[in-house]
Amino acid sequence: MDSVLPVAIASVVLGALIAVLFFGSYFRKRTSEVQSMAKAEPIRNPKSSQALHKKNHPKSHASDKNQIKRHHPLDLNTLKGHGDAVTGLCFSPDGKSLATACGDGVIRVFKLDDASSKSFKFLRINLPAGGHPVAVAFADDASSIVVACHALSGSSLYMYGEEKQKEQQAKLPLPSIKWDRHNIHEKKNVLTISGAIATYGTADGSSVIASCSEGTDIILWHGNTGRNLGHVDTNQLKNHMAAVSPNGRFLAAAAFTADVKVWEIVYVKDGSVKEVSRVMQLKGHKSAVTWLCFSPNSEKIITASKDGTIRVWNINVRYHLDEDPKALKVFPIPLCDSGGNPLYYDRLSLCPEGKVLAATHGSTLQWLCAETGKVLDTAENAHEGDITCISWAPRAITVGERQGMVLATSGVDKKVKLWEAPKVQSL
Repeated sequence: MDSVLPVAIASVVLGALIAVLFFGSYFRKRTSEVQSMAKAEPIRNPKSSQALHKKNHPKSHASDKNQIKRHHPLDLNTLKGHGDAVTGLCFSPDGKSLATACGDGVIRVFKLDDASSKSFKFLRINLPAGGHPVAVAFADDASSIVVACHALSGSSLYMYGEEKQKEQQAKLPLPSIKWDRHNIHEKKNVLTISGAIATYGTADGSSVIASCSEGTDIILWHGNTGRNLGHVDTNQLKNHMAAVSPNGRFLAAAAFTADVKVWEIVYVKDGSVKEVSRVMQLKGHKSAVTWLCFSPNSEKIITASKDGTIRVWNINVRYHLDEDPKALKVFPIPLCDSGGNPLYYDRLSLCPEGKVLAATHGSTLQWLCAETGKVLDTAENAHEGDITCISWAPRAITVGERQGMVLATSGVDKKVKLWEAPKVQSL
């Protein structure tokens, strides 16, 4: 028994010594690994991490700069916030408001206190459920708007008017429907609506609005009351668009054929409309006329055709004596496809000063000298997709610290853009 005890004690002491040596070696090894890792990968704070991320992605910042450089020098501003393609737009008679019709079922009226502003106040008008707005036009002033929309039941017109704003009222007054007309072109879509303040002859200064269907019919409406003033038929298979002259005297239509028909809106002594009668026809194009616009004085019409030409017509003629309108100028359209084939313009709009003609084809926007047909400037891919509408402000509006002529364009890219007019050198 006495010999066993020393052996047991020795075994325990030897085992404890071995255990101490083993665990000591293990912990020294782990401490060395931790120190090695700490030296190899120092801890970074979030700021240094972000800085490293930016250095590893220099292309992102460069692409932003390139995007800014790609802006056209005439590009003033972009009105965003539309939920779908913008199908129509129109300036108010004073040029201080811009109304847009959008596929999201909303009409927006932007207040353009400064076309170069970073943000714009706007009035939102929700159309009745199921209505898809296709065009918009102002009636007498910035508080009255006529909207054309299409639904399964057919096309309709709505006139929204604002109540007069009280002096202490901070918010914009909510518009209400003053009149509406339904199934105006049976179940055909409305392509365009065009409005003007009637000032010619004995006209009483009220607004007249023409709605042009995709068929062959055009209806003239009284802007304030919605009264049907007259109905014409182009008899040209299908319409492309129609426009009322700035003084409210003439109505002209571009349609499937090469000829342009012009009607006169005849007023009686009390200022009301007596009739709408056809008075002349513009003949000379060799293919369908795609668009037209009047000169500011209502004495000329500019037409664009699929034959690849623009024509300037004098309509200030004695048609009652069978004097025919004359083509004053013919310009080739300066656009070609990749194969060198001439293209045509989809839309035209003449600056109120009469010097600059804006024209579009697809997503391309051009400015031409109205006197010579020379290209003043071109913005390729002005929108990310087709341009749907163009319109000049009726007068110079505020752009920063100056006054300038401004063009508005809309597109399928859900955007509305504002452009400054290029300079025209004296001839």
